[in-house]
Amino acid sequence: MTDLLSPADIERHRATADAVLGGLDRAILGQQQLTRLVVTALLAGGHVLLEGLPGLGKTELVKALSALAGLHHRRIQFTPDLLPSDITGTLVLQENAEGRQLVFRQGPVFTQLLLADEINRASPKTQSALLQAMQEGEVTVFDATHALPRPFFVLATQNPIELDGTYPLPEAQLDRFAVKLTVTGVGDEVLARIVGERPDGRPPAATPVTDQAGLAAAIAAARRIAVPEAVARYVARLVNATRPELPGSPEIVRTAVRWGASPRAALSLASCARAAALLAGRPSTSFADVRELAVPVLAHRLVLAPEAGLSGQSARGVVEAVVAAVPELA
Repeated sequence: MTDLLSPADIERHRATADAVLGGLDRAILGQQQLTRLVVTALLAGGHVLLEGLPGLGKTELVKALSALAGLHHRRIQFTPDLLPSDITGTLVLQENAEGRQLVFRQGPVFTQLLLADEINRASPKTQSALLQAMQEGEVTVFDATHALPRPFFVLATQNPIELDGTYPLPEAQLDRFAVKLTVTGVGDEVLARIVGERPDGRPPAATPVTDQAGLAAAIAAARRIAVPEAVARYVARLVNATRPELPGSPEIVRTAVRWGASPRAALSLASCARAAALLAGRPSTSFADVRELAVPVLAHRLVLAPEAGLSGQSARGVVEAVVAAVPELA
């Protein structure tokens, strides 16, 4: 049974999350829905994949988030010639008083918030260097395993796969991102404000509104948000409804989906729903939390059949159809 938070605790941690969210909204204009989902994933302890064309502010969002949350961050620019050891680190021969020894030199993954910029410009072999780090919070180099700092988040940006020089992320990699969010352009009014107020395109420098301890406490608080049994069963029905091999899955799933969402997806959906409830100042999750998060949490985990793309079907459309088909039972 979850040890429920007191109203005072909920308000205190909600205020921390609101401060981070407010700072992001000041840094990234006109993207309130995007920034709210990023903060939701952060409170859920999950990794975020941001997809969009270059120049839409994805990198600035990550930099602002690290400053606001008081986290140490590093950036890796993914390129076709990047090697796995450029991410995780490697052994180097070093002279010391005892002679020559192999010493582990940490790579940039040893940080609290890692910006994996244009992650799909690197080869799948290099992309896979993040698999263990994202799932287990550690990396293994040769025979030694090294723990990463806590908390540890990966916020990756990727260009649309239609652009030249990109490699699709493997399914195992995609499954480790709690949410995948699409970054789009802004309207005329917001764009005019950016042009007028930010000649160099850079937002004002963000100042910390919390620190590592404050963020860790908010994440721990989100885990204590209650998930009623009815909501937990709803999460399970939604996730299993994306699996075409199970009886009772919707027709669109049986015809358009090759592989559905995994149990990890159900855990991510529940964690993000808890975070959304905390951000709203509530002690428990609701059907609405799950319903609103279904697309960003589940769509990128589905593997569609080849004929689905030919007929114009998308993973987002499949998840929306599943949400419409699966009942909310009290």
